[in-house]
Amino acid sequence: MPLVRRTVLALPAAVAAVAALVTPAVADPAPTLPGCTGTAPVICHFDVAPGTYRVTARIGGATEGRTTVTAETRRTVLGETPTAAGRPVLRSFTVQVRDPEGEPTGASGSPGLDLTFGGPAPLLAGLHVSPAPGVPQLFLIGDSTVCDQLGSPYTGWGQELPQYLRAGVSVANYADSGESSRTYLDQPQLFPAVRPLINRGDTVLIQLAHNDKQTTEADYRANLITMIDAIRAEGGRPVLVTPIVRRWFNADGTLDNGTALLVNGLGVDLPAQIRLLAAEHDVPLVDLTALTRQRVEELGPEGSKALYLTAEKRDNTHTSERGATEYAAMVRDALRDQHLLPGRLFR
Repeated sequence: MPLVRRTVLALPAAVAAVAALVTPAVADPAPTLPGCTGTAPVICHFDVAPGTYRVTARIGGATEGRTTVTAETRRTVLGETPTAAGRPVLRSFTVQVRDPEGEPTGASGSPGLDLTFGGPAPLLAGLHVSPAPGVPQLFLIGDSTVCDQLGSPYTGWGQELPQYLRAGVSVANYADSGESSRTYLDQPQLFPAVRPLINRGDTVLIQLAHNDKQTTEADYRANLITMIDAIRAEGGRPVLVTPIVRRWFNADGTLDNGTALLVNGLGVDLPAQIRLLAAEHDVPLVDLTALTRQRVEELGPEGSKALYLTAEKRDNTHTSERGATEYAAMVRDALRDQHLLPGRLFR
């Protein structure tokens, strides 16, 4: 059976009303836009088919504003953007719409495109939505530390990554909670669904380790090699990402070498295996274990609590919005510094 490639359908009539940028007078602080309701936040919904869409927003108004934009299941597509009174700005980003819109094995979200213009003082003056066929994809394969988490305060770093990228690349986050390197290969909604979507030139980040608690070294390596080879067979570029650390300290203020640094129950040093595979198979590497370890140890046992859900959930594995945002910036920097995406795409 031939592989099914991604397609983008034309906008239906319901979205035609915003197919041209709406630019009401700046004096109107809360213009009425088709498909949008509310003022703080402004919530917009468009009945579009799954696919990739370019969104251009005119942000600002008669007063000073500070606007943040999230799409679908809490994906931050535009970080807090200040605007001076009477000086609106145009900002564009690309959004992947899928069903379900959050974790692939879940049933989260609603069909169509959902946008929320929030922040301390959100101002939306105009909006343009159009299909974006053929836009390169940045696929994310991972676990709960990466995925589009449905409920606050849980936030995956993949959920915060889009804000660091301009229109012209779509972050397709197929990370899923609880997945190991083996289950990600086996679940029909995961790697078997992602593989046929990969087009030549697409980049695929792989961070799987947190749930490989009893995976042997041989199996772990074989699972990752299977993904690497399959991605390359589709014309994509795999990038291995070592896992974020867990917040478990030794008495001296350093991170525990076992629990924190992802040495599993069989004694397999999973980040070390990822580094070896990257070198052996000529795969780019984002050493997020080393980067997050440096940051957590720098903040120390008390300060690092803000990066995780220690206070809210007694959880030292999953990140808060702040932690996910900081870790996403580390990934952004690695992608830029290694020229894994064109420089013009970074915000």
